[in-house]
Amino acid sequence: MTASPTMPAAIRPVLIENCAVVTMDGPGVAGAEYPDGHVLLDGGRIVAVGRGRCDPALVPADAERVDGTGCVATPGLINTHHHLYQWLTRGLAVDSTLFEWLTTLYPVWAGIDADDVRTAALGGLAHLALGGCTTTTDHHYVVPADAGDVFAAEISAAAAVGLRFHPTRGSMDLGRRDGGLPPDSVVESTDAILAGTADVIDRFHDPAPDSMCRIAVAPCSPFSVTSDLMRISAELARERGVRLHTHLAETDDEEVFCRERFGSTPMEYMESVGWVGPDVWFAHSIHLDDAAIAAMAAGGMAAAHCPVSNCRVGAGIARVPAMLAAGIPVGLGVDGSASNESGVLWEEMHTALLLARGVGGPRAMDVRTALRMATVGGARALGRDGEIGRLAPGYLADVALWRVDAPTHTAIDDPVAALVLGSRPPMAGVWVQGRRVVDADRVVTVDAEAVSRDVVAARRRLLAKAG
Repeated sequence: MTASPTMPAAIRPVLIENCAVVTMDGPGVAGAEYPDGHVLLDGGRIVAVGRGRCDPALVPADAERVDGTGCVATPGLINTHHHLYQWLTRGLAVDSTLFEWLTTLYPVWAGIDADDVRTAALGGLAHLALGGCTTTTDHHYVVPADAGDVFAAEISAAAAVGLRFHPTRGSMDLGRRDGGLPPDSVVESTDAILAGTADVIDRFHDPAPDSMCRIAVAPCSPFSVTSDLMRISAELARERGVRLHTHLAETDDEEVFCRERFGSTPMEYMESVGWVGPDVWFAHSIHLDDAAIAAMAAGGMAAAHCPVSNCRVGAGIARVPAMLAAGIPVGLGVDGSASNESGVLWEEMHTALLLARGVGGPRAMDVRTALRMATVGGARALGRDGEIGRLAPGYLADVALWRVDAPTHTAIDDPVAALVLGSRPPMAGVWVQGRRVVDADRVVTVDAEAVSRDVVAARRRLLAKAG
């Protein structure tokens, strides 16, 4: 590894006190909860969590004291599926099916370059931070030959905003002339993909326990990638010790495509190309029958549930309660901003709960299970359980502090119910590895107004280029 974004070495200790604390750690779905507690951050890690006031002997003299009165502290939320470059193409093809949406936008995305990717990533990442997200993935699979270093661009954006980042080196090598969905102008050769993937791993993947950047290998989907690339990508990822990610079972169209081209269901196809194991997580995973869910559970694969995007493109409702009951790790994902214009992970938690109950009744999912998917479930999907997703001593200092004392939330006695079922609370603060990223509902690491202006200008250039 030759380069990796890291946090500043010296970060002032932080004591968050006088707030409700939901740890997601310990027995039960939510673990220990404290109606009036504290969280102490020091050296990039959580030092103490508990009821009432923190032991004064543990608090460094130079600690910043944050009064969390009227707030609830949770682990920072974890976004397990995204396409940040799409921040520039929101609001297009709004009434299309997924395949129609893709064929409309592929020609636009073919014009992106590294500057566009960095601008889009800054906009999307800052917006994620405002919704309590501290760790995010990105599935970047459009890599035009003349685009420049798009992966360095988005990784530098994540370092600027201050989020923990799991970008995936996506790819497409199955164009229309060979029976795939994307136009031939946006696909790469298999050799170029493998060389590019190895290069990104070499330059940016950091396997350290406190890593701010880890790379995964992510061929796009069964309808845009050859079987050879799927197999070789799995081999490469396992040789390099990184994780595997792809879209799976997102639409009925994909089911038809897999049966016609491969003679199998999407899950059977994944098994045939070696995508089985606890190092794999699938985006969407909507159209899974009992056999497919059993196969995921037996193989240890995880799912990134993207309920808002799934509804936006009318793709369907994933069988999340059945997956959870089978023991499958399920995290939440915002998905691409062009199929989810809100781009807020809190909304995924809220919508996941409502959809589960709308299909399965009032006991299909409880509020703490929804929060657990956004925290512990995401950590498990990304292979970082034990590092992030919980508020416990020794875990990385990734914390979201939500204001629940406004008129929209007062008189809701259960802070988790207020958080998950109420309207989106303002962010009192967000810390990533102990560094403050959001203060009083404002991103403090980048100039949000300047980023917004840059996004508007980049979008205009990109659409003009596409004609």
